[in-house]
Amino acid sequence: MEEKKMTPQERYASKYKKQYSLPCFTSTEQDIIDKLESVPNKAGYIKALIRADIAVNGIGPEGTTD
Repeated sequence: MEEKKMTPQERYASKYKKQYSLPCFTSTEQDIIDKLESVPNKAGYIKALIRADIAVNGIGPEGTTD
């Protein structure tokens, strides 16, 4: 059997992309689920929140830039 050749986009993604999963339980985190369901771009919304936090607190643990 032949292996499928990767497209340039697939090669780039496999080299540079990281993906994270965020499990949410409906019994205790319904507010988070509702908010994420209400925004059209979930990834963009989460990234904007993280960037706002970095602007205030820095990048590293406990607000350090290390």
